[in-house]
Amino acid sequence: MQPILKIDLTTGKTEEYVIPQEWERDFLGGASLAARILYSSLTKELDPLSPESPLLFMNGPLSGTAGPTTGRFVVCGKSPATGLWAESNAGGFWGPELRGTGYDGLWITGKAESPVYLWLNEGRLEVRDGAGVWGKDIYQTQDFVKEEIGVKGAHVAVIGQAGERGVLYASIACDHGRMAGRTGLGAVMGAKKLKAIAVHGTKKIPLVHADRYAALRSEANRALKQDNEAKILHELGTAGGANYMEYMGQMPSKYYHQGSFSNVDNVSGAKMAETILTGQSACHACVIACGRVVKLDDGAKRKGPEYETVAGFGPNLLVDNLEEVVRLGELCDRYGMDVISTANTIGLAFHLFEMGKVTVQDTGGLELKWGGFMAARQLVHQIARREGIGEVMSKGSRQFGRAFGAEDEAVQVNGLETAYHDPRGVSGMALSYATSPRGACHNQSDYFFADWGHTYEKIGITYFERHAQAEKAANVAKHQNWRTFFNAAVMCIFANVDPQMQVDLVNAACGLKWSLDDMMKSGERGWNLKRAINNRMGLTRANDKLPKVFLEPYKEGGAAGFVPDLPAMLDAYYDARGWDKESGKPSREKLVELGLGDVAEELWGEG
Repeated sequence: MQPILKIDLTTGKTEEYVIPQEWERDFLGGASLAARILYSSLTKELDPLSPESPLLFMNGPLSGTAGPTTGRFVVCGKSPATGLWAESNAGGFWGPELRGTGYDGLWITGKAESPVYLWLNEGRLEVRDGAGVWGKDIYQTQDFVKEEIGVKGAHVAVIGQAGERGVLYASIACDHGRMAGRTGLGAVMGAKKLKAIAVHGTKKIPLVHADRYAALRSEANRALKQDNEAKILHELGTAGGANYMEYMGQMPSKYYHQGSFSNVDNVSGAKMAETILTGQSACHACVIACGRVVKLDDGAKRKGPEYETVAGFGPNLLVDNLEEVVRLGELCDRYGMDVISTANTIGLAFHLFEMGKVTVQDTGGLELKWGGFMAARQLVHQIARREGIGEVMSKGSRQFGRAFGAEDEAVQVNGLETAYHDPRGVSGMALSYATSPRGACHNQSDYFFADWGHTYEKIGITYFERHAQAEKAANVAKHQNWRTFFNAAVMCIFANVDPQMQVDLVNAACGLKWSLDDMMKSGERGWNLKRAINNRMGLTRANDKLPKVFLEPYKEGGAAGFVPDLPAMLDAYYDARGWDKESGKPSREKLVELGLGDVAEELWGEG
């Protein structure tokens, strides 16, 4: 790995941080390596929006190498939404461009006196006045910065107005709406008065065995182009799975209170392809190209919605108008807000309005009726501007529910809103949500694929029926370890790449001699380290829980009558993980086994 550039926005000082080689070997890169680097900085007392709070942009050893779906980067720190480990990743071209500057990461602390943006060109950093770009949306900001720096090929990571104003689920964006959306790190960037980071570099990305890597990369990409899942993603996007997910009872409707949505065809990926789709968009060197480009009645081309946007602004609100779903998703993107959390929190507002806990007096006269996309649009504006009821909604569903005496109605875990994969339809997601290091998250383990029958026998991920429970706990843990490797490499989880090929790519790029077991052990090490970080910040076993509604059976749909038995699943999961069932911490023995002796001493005392 290349050095990390440390930047203190308060003092203006910079320095290079050289990553210890043993950390590179044990944690590889990306989010796992970021967790090791930031471990000592992330304390319970740290205010995520303070100048001292770190914001670490990190690549992995495969980022930008034109390997299978390796155009991604991660952003890590402490979440203002959850108070826990924050991790988000994005595609596009920004991460590979950063590697071309000669740095694999940017470690930012401090706070500028007034708005600024950073311009890193071929390893030379400038801190530029950002007053002229403050207040602009994510697309306007990218255009403004690119025009001002005047360098062709530069890419810009930005925040929108939501990040400037401290919306706790503000995102960081780059390129054509590629979003590091979850955990609110856009608010951390905004608190530092940092509007954008432009990068441009032409340095060669380091590969230990370049010829070997090139051959493997070509082989892997050819196989990926022929993969059935990749073909579906290319043709229909991630929303191509909407109909099947609805059939399974996996796609929630009416804020997770209705088990089916009869008008799902009106908002599906197939409907998009038949009506408004004009093309696909791809991240750096990606052969899948799952991004959608659509055109509405105004003739303008815009980003099409992914599955989470379709589900969140469609069935979640009982909206069956695809064009309005597109507009709501675009509005969130322009403001720089996580679509999952925004749609989830708006769904809670509709739900509480129906219950009578939120009234027109609270909403300023706005009627929050199911299917009301115009009301949803007004709420998006109010949240991003922190106006009216949008002020409390900008703090996330947990705090919003609490403000109206209904915190238990909020569908979230540890302050992070759940994605639209209901564990009543695919039970493995119960553990994915309850134990994720960043709160309710489907990207730390999209285990619903395994519940559909997508297994990886080489690494011990086998099939259990979709409503199996405690017996699949160890399987979920293995899947989490594997996805942790993805977020370290950094690879997109849509890449259906054979695990042995993944190991071969890492070995060629890094000069390692990993086996499949080594790869999985690295993922396990990263997962346990993130857990330990959260334990230091106050997380206990009591945090490993699900929202109330997930323990109430649906009356209709593909998941009718089923609820996960979370206590039994957690007991089996703790056994599989080697975690202490009382405290919720990884055991001393497990941490030592993983080479985390210093972490064991801090969590358990000297042994």
